[in-house]
Amino acid sequence: MNGPDNGRQGDEFELDLRDWMARGAEAVRPAAVPYPEIVRQGRAELRNRRLAAAGAALVALAVVPVTALVFAGNGPGGGLAVVPVAGGGPTPSAAPPTPQAPPGPAAPATPGQLADGITLQEAADGLGLCLAYDRANAKSAAYEHPDLGKASEYRILLAHRSTGNNNSPGDGRYIVAVKEAPRQTRLICLIKDGTAQGLNTSVGGGADPGSGSVRPDMNGGKLYLQKLSSEGPWKLPYRWGSIGTVDPGVTRVTVSYGGATFEGAVDHGWFAATGLLDRSVTKAPRVKGYDAQGKQVYDSDQDKGYEKSLP
Repeated sequence: MNGPDNGRQGDEFELDLRDWMARGAEAVRPAAVPYPEIVRQGRAELRNRRLAAAGAALVALAVVPVTALVFAGNGPGGGLAVVPVAGGGPTPSAAPPTPQAPPGPAAPATPGQLADGITLQEAADGLGLCLAYDRANAKSAAYEHPDLGKASEYRILLAHRSTGNNNSPGDGRYIVAVKEAPRQTRLICLIKDGTAQGLNTSVGGGADPGSGSVRPDMNGGKLYLQKLSSEGPWKLPYRWGSIGTVDPGVTRVTVSYGGATFEGAVDHGWFAATGLLDRSVTKAPRVKGYDAQGKQVYDSDQDKGYEKSLP
């Protein structure tokens, strides 16, 4: 039989028991997870693994033959194939080097200096024939003949077709080339049927101090005279050319021939012009030169040394 004191003691015991249980739970509760520390350790571990992998790759490159990946689209299954390119066995022998062609002449300053569809390569080939022709004839010459040099020393000044006449039947092409060193040299060469059939050269020093600022070539008639007046009518239309040297102050040259005026090219101290005649003429081309301000500084009609009429 429980009295009032026994009930109160039971209640106090229950309260004490609850307090003890709560304290025990607090004592065994786990501490908070140190998340930042775990992240730092994880990153450090990952970095160490990457360094180890990179080191292993370097060692592998030092001992494994170099390979190349190629796309084997036509092979079984297609995809990428590994092909050794150095080390690790025999490799295909290298192909023999392709022989290089000897250097040729420089191109003219303007495209119009190569007329009638003649290409730079064709003009260069023609120049080679001309130089070979000169060397062959120099051996049999009775007088000392200066060496004209190599094609690579020249620049093509003019190239156009030629029209044959009674003395030299058959059409061909003229090649005009110039060089400045070791001496100024100009050659006019006639090519017919793949061979050089005539060569005119001029090897000299500087210009005559008494000449004008433009100096038409004394042998330029080979380019613009088809035949003598006593040899009958010309074959028309007739392709002609005109060349010469100019002073540094001359920036423009015009050539009038057969009633028409043609713009010439000023090319490294030379001039070159070409055009077509549609009728026979008796007067030589008229050459005029101008400076950078457009002032006329030369007129062949006023040049006492210039032959103004055709023979």
